[in-house]
Amino acid sequence: MLKLLLRFQHMDRRWIFLGMGLSILLPLVFPINFGFKVDERVQALYDSVEALEPGDTVLISADFDPASRPELEPFYRANLEHLFRQDVNVVMVSLWEFAPPLVVPILDEVAARHGKVYGKDYVFLGYKPGKELAIKAIGENIPKTFPTDSKGTPTEELPIMKGFKQAKDFPLLINVSAGFPGTREYVLQIQGQYNLKIASACTAVSAPDYIPFYKAGQLTGLAGGMPGSAQYEKLVYPDGPPDGVRLLASQAINVLNLGHLYIIGLIVLGNIAFFLTRRLED
Repeated sequence: MLKLLLRFQHMDRRWIFLGMGLSILLPLVFPINFGFKVDERVQALYDSVEALEPGDTVLISADFDPASRPELEPFYRANLEHLFRQDVNVVMVSLWEFAPPLVVPILDEVAARHGKVYGKDYVFLGYKPGKELAIKAIGENIPKTFPTDSKGTPTEELPIMKGFKQAKDFPLLINVSAGFPGTREYVLQIQGQYNLKIASACTAVSAPDYIPFYKAGQLTGLAGGMPGSAQYEKLVYPDGPPDGVRLLASQAINVLNLGHLYIIGLIVLGNIAFFLTRRLED
């Protein structure tokens, strides 16, 4: 027993790396469902979308890049699915220059699956530099901030934009935020001024900073990181996804859970081995 414990304490680190690799690979090959609860903040975000009426139009600010894509794309996909399923129209903008190549193909894909028409049921107005100044401009005058959409069509000629000039004209603004500029800037720059209803999906590292906004009522809902995306997927697809749709976050969160359990197990066993071998040696 003593020899076994001593060998464990001095185990070659390559075995540890192999175990971690297997804990990541196996759930991808053989899906495991550990189960998880839906956080109050994610439920509130889901309920905000559920409260929308068919024919309503929401404003989405898609502000993420390839580095934050694994955390935020699953929410973004599920959110579009949820909105189009509710027969809600989508006006999308972006404050991040690397976002359009990521978000536009997904928007077109989900819209096509629901038979939505560009310009009438959804539109991407494009990327706007300027950070906080761009947010202030969105709050004040959207057609002036985006004179044309991403295809070059004058914004005021788009059927979907009829009656929507300022951010306050939309019943809900959803910000998919990987950082600056993003949720914090939307809240500080225009939320209070126009009494906007804003919901946010953000990276895990940003979520603790945004929780006070939620508790103060400045955010109607908040989904943080991969767990938040997985919880939102669970609400949007309670009976599982339809054919051709993958629940990216739900699958990834099980991989993360198994990896964390593996690390915790090593820590526990390492401490047991340390104290027992020290006692036996004494």
